[in-house]
Order: sequence, then C-alpha cells, then structure tokens
Amino acid sequence: MQTTLLYGKEGLSLDLPEQSFIVEPKNLPGLDEAEEAVRQSLANPIGTPPLKETVKPTDTVAIVISDITRPTPNHILVPLLIEELKHVPLENFVIINGTGTHRDQTREEFVQMLGEWVVDNIRIVNNHCHDKDTLVNLGESKFGCDVYLNKDYVEADFRIVTGFIEPHFFAGFSGGPKGIMPGIAGIETIMTFHNARMIGDPRSTWGNMDDNPVQEMTREINKMCKPHFMLNVTLNREKDISAVFAGELYEAHDRGCEFAKEHAMIRCEERFDVVIASNSGYPLDQNLYQAVKGMSAAHKIVKEGGTIIIAAECADGLPSHGNYAKIFEMADTPQDLLDMINDPDFKMFDQWQVQKQAVTQVWADIYVYSKLTDEQVEGAMLKPSDDIESTLEELKGTYGENLSIAVLPLGPLTIPYVEE
Repeated sequence: MQTTLLYGKEGLSLDLPEQSFIVEPKNLPGLDEAEEAVRQSLANPIGTPPLKETVKPTDTVAIVISDITRPTPNHILVPLLIEELKHVPLENFVIINGTGTHRDQTREEFVQMLGEWVVDNIRIVNNHCHDKDTLVNLGESKFGCDVYLNKDYVEADFRIVTGFIEPHFFAGFSGGPKGIMPGIAGIETIMTFHNARMIGDPRSTWGNMDDNPVQEMTREINKMCKPHFMLNVTLNREKDISAVFAGELYEAHDRGCEFAKEHAMIRCEERFDVVIASNSGYPLDQNLYQAVKGMSAAHKIVKEGGTIIIAAECADGLPSHGNYAKIFEMADTPQDLLDMINDPDFKMFDQWQVQKQAVTQVWADIYVYSKLTDEQVEGAMLKPSDDIESTLEELKGTYGENLSIAVLPLGPLTIPYVEE
C-alpha cells in the first residue's frame, strides 16, 4: 500500500503492508477564491458589525499573529485586514508575533510569514514573555497567578487576533483565544496555564471544550482584555484555506471548532499494535518539541504496550532554546519524569511538553524518523528509526506477521479516537 505522510516541505512516501488502515478525513477543497472569502467574512462577521465600521481613523490597531511554528496563512490574512482598514494610517498599526515561550522570528522569517510589503511598512514586535517591561499586569486569574499580557496589545485602541483552528492536544482546539493566551502572555501566566495539574487533567484533551480547564483559563484571561475582532481559518491537507471564521471572539471560535470537529475527528473501532503518524509537515514538524502533538494524536488509538512511529523532519533540532532537552537529563525513565513533574515543588519552563510526551511513552514505545541524530533522539528517551518500513519489519517480531497498523498521514490535523 502506497501512502504519503506530511513531512517537512516535500512529504514522505511509504510502501506499507496491505492491512494498514489509513485514518484521515475527506480532504476538503481549498476555497476557490480564498481572499474574497476573507473579505466577505470581514464585511459580514459573526456576532459583530463589519470590521471597518468598528475602527476609527484615529485608532491604534494591534494585530496578533501566530508564530512561525504554525501554518496560519498570515501572508493572506494580515494584508487583507490592513486593506479593510485602509482609513487607518499605517503608522497606527502594530503586528504582535505570538511567540508564547518560543524564540523570536528574524526579518527573513517575517517576510516568509507576512510578505515583504507588510514587513517594510508595518511595525512588528515579538512577544517577550520574560520581559516585564513589555508586559502589563491585568490582575489575578482564578487559577492562581497574575495575568500579564503584551503591552502593545493592551494599550491599543482596537485589538485583532488571527489564527487557525485545529484540534489541540490539551486545549481542545487551537485558534481563537489561544492566540492571546498563551501567545502574547507573560511567563508567570504561561507557567500556570501549562502546570502539571492543568495538563494532567483528563479533560484537557483533543477536541474537548465543554469542561476543559485549559480552555477555561484561556477564555477567562481573554475576557480581561478581549480582542475586539477575531479572524481565524481552517486548513486542508495542502494547508489551503478551507473555511473562514471572523467576528466576535467566542461565537466565531465556537463556530470554527464545530466545523473542525466535524471534519477532523475520526472514530476508529479499535486500537492498533502500531500507529504511524506525521506531525503535519512544515512548519509544525520543525522540531521535536512540536512533534509531541503527533505522538499524542497517535496515543489516542495505539494499544497499551504498542508502538508509535512519528515522522517529523525536525530541521530546527530539539529545539536549542528552552528546557525541553534539559528536563530529560533530570530523570532515568518516562515514569520518573512524570513523578518529578507532578511534584508541586517542581516548576520548569517547557515541562508541559515533556509531561505530554512522557504520558505517551509510559503507554507505548515511540520511534522517531527525522533529521535528528540518534543521540538527540535517545536523549529524549525515544528510539531512532532510520527507515520506517524496516522498523515495521522489526516490529513483526513483537506483534506477529499480521500486526495491526494505523496511519495518520496528516498527523494532528486528524484526531482519531476509540469509544471505550
């Protein structure tokens, strides 16, 4: 059986056993006239008046974007927002890159993300979660921390958040309020948002919005300094825009989540011995930290004691910034990692991603096919795979010739589940 995984920018072709079960939704077509669809959404938004009618020429306007690890088509969305607000002087705009805890983007990367005209004509800032001089304290969250958000955002007269909506491994769905929290939050707020109790709560999982504490916290903090307007999209396999959701933050986001859930969440009858998953290709598979999402998606349908094979290019390494790699040096096994992270006295930047990975590792073995060295993979308590087809042959010794195999070619753009 021939199939192609989303991997890097080119994809990865595999020849798999005939019994392999492909898990992916019907591929939605990209909108024929995506730019016109965005314009129509800005003129006829959900739950708010048309965008241009709500912004005065004298207003300062903050546009929050997702960083380079997300495939949000901001090269389309941001110019159209500025076009719609052409009555506002260009010097009144600021674009805030929602890095969360990730690294800054370079000028070249901003050109890739936004286009050269935007970079040359609009002020752009990276959110710096550790720099309190660039943040504003808005008070206290009921979850027990001070709330810090980006100063340029808080002080703007009109606030817009962009993004794209897909199932998310602990927030239920991405997009919407997550663009603000954690996208442009301070480190103290982000650490609470990602603490062991929040991430470990069984309600903090793919596709769940009703009683999800992570989603509840992001929405609470958004209410403290709410975006006046949201522009989000959904994407298909080719990362073309498949639908547009614009307007009032919560109403428009809920509408987008319903759409994404209908098309992205796929029921399976049973769990599998082996699950092969991509990490949705570039830009989401730039590093191993992000590849935890693909591992977590595969966890939903792999048998306990089974095997996950994750294909993620990891051109950006582990990455080099943050504490993701360092935390693995502090314990001997995935269970030891969980015990350490669940200790209330343990607080360390990036612990949330290690926690999600370790939960999956306790359940199943994980092989990684990537551009990482074997040493890097093994340092994260994972097993390197130089060739996925060869690894499958080896696994027949564990599970038998007729081992059951599921394949997630789109990675976490598709969320499978088994009703148990």
